[in-house]
Amino acid sequence: MQSIDINCDLGESYGNFIIGNDEAVFPYLTSCNIACGFHGGDPYHIERTIDLALKHEVQIGAHPSYPDLMGFGRRKMTVPFDQLSSIIKYQVSALKSMTESKGAQLIFVKPHGALYNSMVQNEKEASVVIDAIKSIDSSLVLMCLANSPVEQLCKKAGMKFAAEAFADRRYTAKGTLMSRSIQQALIQNPEEGAAQVLSMVLHHEVTTNESTKINLNPDSICIHGDNPAAVNLLKSIHQMLLKHHITIKSFVK
Repeated sequence: MQSIDINCDLGESYGNFIIGNDEAVFPYLTSCNIACGFHGGDPYHIERTIDLALKHEVQIGAHPSYPDLMGFGRRKMTVPFDQLSSIIKYQVSALKSMTESKGAQLIFVKPHGALYNSMVQNEKEASVVIDAIKSIDSSLVLMCLANSPVEQLCKKAGMKFAAEAFADRRYTAKGTLMSRSIQQALIQNPEEGAAQVLSMVLHHEVTTNESTKINLNPDSICIHGDNPAAVNLLKSIHQMLLKHHITIKSFVK
């Protein structure tokens, strides 16, 4: 029987700024990517999100970013590689320790926003991030864009890789995500999002913004926690997958 993991970026609220609706989306997830404080999240909201993950038996991943709280981690930053390594180690170590303090285990790392997209384009930067993560715990899985060069870099480094695809983002003909600066880049229609997921899981393909098809075989499907339509998207995706007898389960546990 076919199966797929569903993940969401969570724990991104900080101070009095509430981002997303974490409690509402958790029942539909099998993995969660918890912010580490550099694009969103603060100690309280991070710990609260870990607690919710344990309550719902959702596997936990760290979601590190560039140090860009003002830009929500979605602005490209040029960071010297030695500094970037320290930035990644700091964030992943914090999330790992907080998770372990609850008697749980950090399973994977998924870079956030501009860092994620930059790693897909810049192999040197991706290697720095991979090495930083591996130095903390070589058993951690790196989650990144399906069909990207990051997968081969992980194999070369001896790190496990989880291929990710997106339910709520449109793709370019090159297999990358459309820029958020383009109005139609974000999918908010639940039926459209569910249809895209079904195509990726059943047929291993997605239709691009140029109406071409590209092949991909994801281990996990992402819905962004700050997408206003996240809950409705997740409900529609669950209904569609269950209708086609596709099991929803985490990619590791």
